[in-house]
Amino acid sequence: MAVAGRYILTPGIFDQIRQQASGVGGEIQLTDGIAGLMLDESVYAFQYQGKRYDCGSKEGFLEATVELALQHPEVGEHFRNTLRTCKSAGPGKDAGLKNLA
Repeated sequence: MAVAGRYILTPGIFDQIRQQASGVGGEIQLTDGIAGLMLDESVYAFQYQGKRYDCGSKEGFLEATVELALQHPEVGEHFRNTLRTCKSAGPGKDAGLKNLA
């Protein structure tokens, strides 16, 4: 389970945030506020089936961008061909790109 960063919260979250202590680096964590809110009212989540990309990291952002670009009906084939001929990986390092489906 993970938090994807999209929320619909009741106004009670503001009281929770006001009451909570600062964490590391002086930051107030929304997830701590949600945990406090759960003590006073119901908080619901949606569990979905599918692939999750960690766009909070450079690698995850690139993975999501490449995979979605390859699936795109307008640009997918062109992008696939671009990757097949990509020389930026350096000598001998772009061999895996030749086998893109």
